[in-house]
Amino acid sequence: MLSRHRFDPELAAALPMMPEVDITDIGRARAAQAEQLAVAVAATDTKGVEIDEVLAPGVDGAPAVRLRTYRPQKSGAGPLPAVYSIHGGGFVLGSPDVDHDWNVLLCRELEALVVSVDYRLAPEHPFPAPLDDCYAGLCRLAGHAGRLGVRPDRIALWGDSAGAGLAAALTLLARDRGGPAVCFQHLCSPALDDRLETASARMFTDTPVWNRRNAVRSWEAYLGDGVRGTAGVSPYAAPARAAVPALTGLPPAYVSVMEFDPLRDEGVAYARALAAAAVPTELRLIPGTFHGAWAVEHAGVIQGATAEAVAVLRRALGR
Repeated sequence: MLSRHRFDPELAAALPMMPEVDITDIGRARAAQAEQLAVAVAATDTKGVEIDEVLAPGVDGAPAVRLRTYRPQKSGAGPLPAVYSIHGGGFVLGSPDVDHDWNVLLCRELEALVVSVDYRLAPEHPFPAPLDDCYAGLCRLAGHAGRLGVRPDRIALWGDSAGAGLAAALTLLARDRGGPAVCFQHLCSPALDDRLETASARMFTDTPVWNRRNAVRSWEAYLGDGVRGTAGVSPYAAPARAAVPALTGLPPAYVSVMEFDPLRDEGVAYARALAAAAVPTELRLIPGTFHGAWAVEHAGVIQGATAEAVAVLRRALGR
């Protein structure tokens, strides 16, 4: 069935080695992911990067939020720019381990402090708990910029999948609360629209890693049973719900989408809505790819997309 999709040949060859993602049993999926990530984290070369943890006070008495920091051991004089990293996992899976190797790479390549937030997961902690945790971590980063050696005017958000959806929501929340200034939002394969009514959301029911079935379960876990697709869903939960005028004044954006991904068209639509709101926005469709293809690091199409993503962040941070 998958052969009908025109995957990049290197990605297609790697598919048999990629683990299937099924969040029907969330406990089992978390255990399987944790086992895989433990191996990957242990194999990551962290030379030249200092890794530490700090805690941020939770919002309105919520538990403290763990933040993992990545700091270049050698950097130029003066405070560093920062990348606030939000991992994916369909709102129900993941930890900073998901993007550990990517965060190390960004720290090295950008000579920036990278901060990865360990937000609470649904369904045990549905919206707004994960977003509140992301906001708490961002406030801790910006509020202690001097102590952390960070430029408060050079904090960019980066997220993938559900993490990109949280990053998009966080830019809205920070603006509306008069919170920390964000200089850039970098959204990879963002999960933005609980309605799942786009052509790609209806079409890609059998794609690797992520498909319509997983997307439905993800949003149901995040919003609660019976809420997905109803009229009252907040734009802070699903940023695609925000009207164009409500996007005015947001930081510049880079949105990348995968060709064969159920989330493709909602990312495209959001980029266009940002542009319509006069937000400087760049949209990139990566051909021949599927959701989660970033994991196939040896593929030429992924190496090119990675180099571009780093270059985009470098420009945004003034590096």
